[in-house]
Amino acid sequence: MVSQSSTMVPLGTPAPDFSLPEVGGGTVRLQDLAAAPALLVVFLCNHCPYVRHIRSALAQFGRDYAVQGLAMVGISSNDPERYPDDGFAAMKLEKSSAGYPFPYCFDADQALAKAYRAACTPDFFLFDRGRRLYYRGQFDDSLPRNALPVTGRDLRTALDRCLANDPPPVDQRPSMGCNIKWKPGAEPPWFPVAR
Repeated sequence: MVSQSSTMVPLGTPAPDFSLPEVGGGTVRLQDLAAAPALLVVFLCNHCPYVRHIRSALAQFGRDYAVQGLAMVGISSNDPERYPDDGFAAMKLEKSSAGYPFPYCFDADQALAKAYRAACTPDFFLFDRGRRLYYRGQFDDSLPRNALPVTGRDLRTALDRCLANDPPPVDQRPSMGCNIKWKPGAEPPWFPVAR
């Protein structure tokens, strides 16, 4: 397991466009989510211990905020050839097992992970109504190796502020997780390759 923190893209960055296949069938497009008051894009994968640590709470988060109109999309960008547990078929099983109420999409060519500058799983990108980056950072302080409860406090606070049209939280701490499993030789130039 190689730990990696998120890149902390500048606030106000526009949401990169996407059109991705969803494990339940069909395609999810950014334009189809235009009416939602906020958009949360989460880069996930099936096998990462950091994702597995928060998966139940993340599913509950999705259910809690769906009633407030949040558009939420999970995206896996890992290389399925080297990591078959993160392939499309396995993603179908994971969505069902985790109880994710949001679309879970596959970024086969890893182009979207690069466009968002995603670096780890989980990596959270919250956009406001105008689809400008409002929050990027951790779910909460809990990690697989500490005894803190998984609450989603940081992300919940940010989303509550976003839905209330308040300014973004000043304290935004990077998410920590497993590094995205890039295809051999496809690591983006900004990605710090661990040795």
